[in-house]
Amino acid sequence: MDTSGTLEEAFERLHSTGPERNGWLSNHAPMVAEALAAHGRAGAVHRWLDLYRDKLEDFPDAVAPVTDDNWPSALGDPRRAADWIGYFSRAVAEHPWRSVLAVWWPRLLPGIYAGATHPVIRVGHAVRALGSGENEPRRTELAHGLGYWAARHQPVVGIVPLPGGTSAAGTLDAVPPIAGGVVGFRARLDAVRQLPVWAGEVSDPEVARERLTELVRAATHRYATHGHGEPTMLVHAATAPNAVLRALDALPRDLWAPSLHAAWTASAAVTAMYAPSEPIGYTPSAGLTAEEVLERAVVHGDEHVIKFTDTALDVGDETALVAALRAVEISEPLV
Repeated sequence: MDTSGTLEEAFERLHSTGPERNGWLSNHAPMVAEALAAHGRAGAVHRWLDLYRDKLEDFPDAVAPVTDDNWPSALGDPRRAADWIGYFSRAVAEHPWRSVLAVWWPRLLPGIYAGATHPVIRVGHAVRALGSGENEPRRTELAHGLGYWAARHQPVVGIVPLPGGTSAAGTLDAVPPIAGGVVGFRARLDAVRQLPVWAGEVSDPEVARERLTELVRAATHRYATHGHGEPTMLVHAATAPNAVLRALDALPRDLWAPSLHAAWTASAAVTAMYAPSEPIGYTPSAGLTAEEVLERAVVHGDEHVIKFTDTALDVGDETALVAALRAVEISEPLV
């Protein structure tokens, strides 16, 4: 746990900014700040925020309060982001944050694709921060993440199930790519028509955790050979399910299996949307420690690289570190 107060300062600095910029692109700053603090790099947080500040916009204007009675009509309306964040800010001030999460997680889970999966990722970072220590800035960050998710909530229906494999890695390999020439996340997501089913029979909570851990590992490893398909977007095939994995211990156990199934479809959909025509072999510099890989990601500075490296460090094996180095290599640096 970071006890310097830097993460709290960062959250307070960022909570006057909106969850998006340019009408769609996500504000990654709270997630990166949490990732850096979680890995003992609190000293780099404000320096990184200074580099990122031109990508921040002011907090959006409110439209009308979201309430316990009218929330269904506001779900999935991005114009209501401020209203949703206000709703969840009140909720976590009045109730234990785990209780708020338990009520809203199953309501929001069908829209896990929202905002290119960034809202659930932001929630996962906030839950990890709260797991290591509770205070008002961390609870407020959870409110911002949940509010962003509710405002961008985007269910996907009508996907034809295909037979899956016995492993997450093998089933990701079996995901059929969408037709070429489709531009933009939402249009690409609409083009996903069929996905293989993996772990669909799982209902036991502990098995669900094991399978979700396997999925995060497989998607992280796969980036080393497939990340060139779209270096930025393909990181989400790993970081989105890892956000769900981080949230499990804060959730009732009966939500673990549904969380696995939602995480799988999100990871598989991203894989379908940005799969390269062919994998490539990749041999990185040998012998780097996890700390050295993290240092390369921090120096590189790209928000997706840092967050993907954070997930790779959670996986913790050599192939995951290889994948993180691949992200450094093929992604555009922040500056």
